[in-house]
Amino acid sequence: MEITPKSLILDLLSTLPSRGGHSMPVRALIEAAGRFGMASSSVRVALARLLAQERVERDERGRYRLGVAADAVSGAIRSWRRLEDQVVPWSQGWAAVHRARIGSRRARRSGDQSLVFLGFREFEPGLFVRPDNLKGSIAELRRRLMGLGLEDSARVFGLTDFDEISEARARGLWDRDALSSAYQEACDALAESHSRLSGAPVADAMMETFRLGGRVIRQLVLDPLLPEELAPAEPRRRLVAQMREYDAFGRGCWAGFLGTHGVSHRSAPVDLRVAEGTEQLASAALLRRRDLASTQHREDSGR
Repeated sequence: MEITPKSLILDLLSTLPSRGGHSMPVRALIEAAGRFGMASSSVRVALARLLAQERVERDERGRYRLGVAADAVSGAIRSWRRLEDQVVPWSQGWAAVHRARIGSRRARRSGDQSLVFLGFREFEPGLFVRPDNLKGSIAELRRRLMGLGLEDSARVFGLTDFDEISEARARGLWDRDALSSAYQEACDALAESHSRLSGAPVADAMMETFRLGGRVIRQLVLDPLLPEELAPAEPRRRLVAQMREYDAFGRGCWAGFLGTHGVSHRSAPVDLRVAEGTEQLASAALLRRRDLASTQHREDSGR
């Protein structure tokens, strides 16, 4: 996917520690964007739009950090380090989402992306399923999906006792061979890049670790986290371990640049653009918070 001023800003700000009020100056964002051939004016325009969307916020010094509207998406993206902590042994049941064909196109796109984030596949028109092996209850899964933009009209529930034909159809929604091949290809790409960049100019290493790291993180974040019965987990674990090493390498490549701008950072600013609907996801999360706040205000006023 193309790197844009908006995505670059969000990716850089995502490296800041979430506690302690850490922020980044405009000059750091502009200089980083310049390395990718972006004009300073485009960075300032993108910042203004992100501020209006509450995806970034500005402190009293004019420095920037992620805003509340980016919380749900950035939290889902950062989960790549803890993939195995998100699953439990599979009891052969299924999690399901039924979606009525109502609502705006924008709401539908946000709902589509929430299902992509959590590994659902369409079983039949309007019905999406995945193995019920994610940690937490169905109610918790519903909250996660809603936080990521699933429309209010959707229904989230558990499914058991598929007939034999339906069970086979559901299990065939994922291509285990393609998943295994993708894991190996990503591991090979990370190893080759790390080896080659060890002696490369820092500026080159910064840009490549951003691009390749982001591509692999996208792959991990969108991994369906299938149980062992449907696909072996070991290739996924190897890729996570190799990506952690590559992330540490990328963090070192970016440390000098961020240090010159007085920026504390917890990880390399890898490209965190996960799907084309990320903006819709963030917007949907913001609208949901505003709806809840408005409802609470009306309830308080009526007391």
